[in-house]
Amino acid sequence: MKKIFVTGGAGFIGSHFVRSVLADRYPDLAGAHVTVLDKLTYAGNLANLPLENPRLSFVHGDICDARLMASLVPGHEIVVHFAAESHVDRSLMNAQQFVMTNVLGTQTVLEACRLAKVERIVHISTDEVYGSITEGSWTEQSPLEPNSPYASSKASSDLIARSYWRTHGLNLSITRCSNNYGPYQDREKVIPLFITNLLDGRDVPLYGDGHHVREWLHVDDHCRAIQLVLADGKPGGIYNIGGGVELANRDLTKRLLELCGADWSRVSHVPDRKAHDERYSVDTTKIREELGFAPQVPFQQGLADVVAWYDDHRTWWEPQRRRAELTGSR
Repeated sequence: MKKIFVTGGAGFIGSHFVRSVLADRYPDLAGAHVTVLDKLTYAGNLANLPLENPRLSFVHGDICDARLMASLVPGHEIVVHFAAESHVDRSLMNAQQFVMTNVLGTQTVLEACRLAKVERIVHISTDEVYGSITEGSWTEQSPLEPNSPYASSKASSDLIARSYWRTHGLNLSITRCSNNYGPYQDREKVIPLFITNLLDGRDVPLYGDGHHVREWLHVDDHCRAIQLVLADGKPGGIYNIGGGVELANRDLTKRLLELCGADWSRVSHVPDRKAHDERYSVDTTKIREELGFAPQVPFQQGLADVVAWYDDHRTWWEPQRRRAELTGSR
């Protein structure tokens, strides 16, 4: 039985990967045991995990804790590193935590992998490391030009990961995904924030005039791509993962309004984010041609399913709203 160590496995994307593994959706990992390490900050939620599953072990801890990592990683053949601080707005207010978690944390994880001689590692990153692109799409050879503390910390973590492959010979690949959406996503992100506000008759905050463009990828497609990279990705290889659907934020807002039975009167324009990236777009030729990846979730259907999920799972997200109201966030 394979043993997989997943950092950040109680978060949005990590927990989807864990649930998929435990449901034996990936034949290469059928029957695998999963150990999840998560700090359970605002974005980590034990309700995201099937804790009753005998093939799941959960550890509450910090990836920056070198002693803890050294005690947990040995015995695992595979490490999938999701754990990260991931919200741009938060990084504008407290960049130090992003540097600590995303840079030092990644180095700590990889050092534990080196010492334990882990057989296979996938480091999960983001398209935001490339910066902003006016036209065309980024390839894996595009320069790293991050514009926010979050994106800069992730670019730094990518370079740390690459160095552990090049210097120490770790069998490691890096993935860079476009914007994800799906069930179990924390309300601080735009799609669940807008959906939950609209479901409760509240306004939604749209940055500026909403012209900024993002590429959208369903979390299930993302995790399938991660598994393909895990199984057959090249050591030292970098793989862009995108959903192929590009939308201006105002167009995304319009679709959410329609799905929630609301109109534009529910939109509140708020001051634009500092150094707001204009557009993201990744070229996925490499992962398509090398590993056969193709997104399977049609965006409009996926978005409608997500609206229905949040409508049916109020007990999951209403505590997040109460927490946000207590802390003065959205």
